[in-house]
Amino acid sequence: MRVRCVAWCAALVFAILPAVSFAQSPCPGIHVKVLNIRNSTGTVACALFESEAGFPTEFLHSATNIMVIKIRATQARCDFEDIPPGKYALAVIHDENMNGILDTNWLGIPTEGYGFSNDAKATLGAPSFSAASFPYDGRNLDLTISLEY
Repeated sequence: MRVRCVAWCAALVFAILPAVSFAQSPCPGIHVKVLNIRNSTGTVACALFESEAGFPTEFLHSATNIMVIKIRATQARCDFEDIPPGKYALAVIHDENMNGILDTNWLGIPTEGYGFSNDAKATLGAPSFSAASFPYDGRNLDLTISLEY
């Protein structure tokens, strides 16, 4: 009886093994988890840039890829897949009123959340592309960006 049970378990393991070993991994890409979202109102826009042209303010015209995600329970994640290896930078905004821009007050200070790759800081203006840039080798890359308000 005991030998039969061991044989049965071994048969199950070997039957499942090919499915496990040949299972496909997730698509390689740049996966961005957005942290510090103050509420679930509106959307989060993630813009991926491959050069300093238009970074970060002209994302609609200059970004290589743009992803707009609905916020769920103050969480958002942007997945950029099929991205060739290279040097990139990310800009993220919390567009609470969904008007497609980062709103500012009369002094030009943002009233909505924003963040950049490498935790590049915006002091007296947006950070440079080089401050926010990172190398991407074509494999999976997990990043986190914390929003500032």
